[in-house]
Amino acid sequence: MRTLIAQSFTLQDVSKLRHVVAEQAETCGLHGPRLDDFVLAVHESVVNAVEHAGGWGRFKLYTVDGVICSETSDRGAGIPESYVNGGKRPSDSSYTGRGIYLIRRLCDVADFRTGPSGTTVLLTMRLPRRSGLNARGHMRRIRVTAPGGRPFGGFTA
Repeated sequence: MRTLIAQSFTLQDVSKLRHVVAEQAETCGLHGPRLDDFVLAVHESVVNAVEHAGGWGRFKLYTVDGVICSETSDRGAGIPESYVNGGKRPSDSSYTGRGIYLIRRLCDVADFRTGPSGTTVLLTMRLPRRSGLNARGHMRRIRVTAPGGRPFGGFTA
C-alpha cells in the first residue's frame, strides 16, 4: 500500500483537496472520464461529511494492488438505510440523496460503513496497467468480436 494523502478536512479544505486528488489520481494513471468520475465521487463523499456529519472528517488516498482507493471518514450520526442503498435515482424535485446515488455509479466499487458513531466511505477505481498504455498515457481500445467475425461490442481495458 502506498499512501498518497492522509489528512483531516473542513469546508475550507474541500476545493484544494479535490484538486490534489485529481493530480494524484492522474499521476497514478487515471485519465479522461474515469479520472473525472473518481474525482467527482471523492468530492461527493467529502462534501457529504462536511454537510451532514459535523463539518469535518478524515481523508486518505492510497494505491494498492492496481487500484486507487479513497477513504472518507466522519463522526456523524450515520446515514439512513434508504440513502445507503442508493439503488433508486432520486426524483428531479428532490434536494437530497444525489451524492450517494452518484458515488455508486461513478466508481468501480463504493462501500459504505455507517452507524451511530460515524461513517466511512471507501471508493475504489482500477488503474490501467502501465504496460497496456499507449504513448499518450491512455488506455488502448480493444474490440471484442463474437464467433463468425461480427462485432460483439467495445471493451476498454
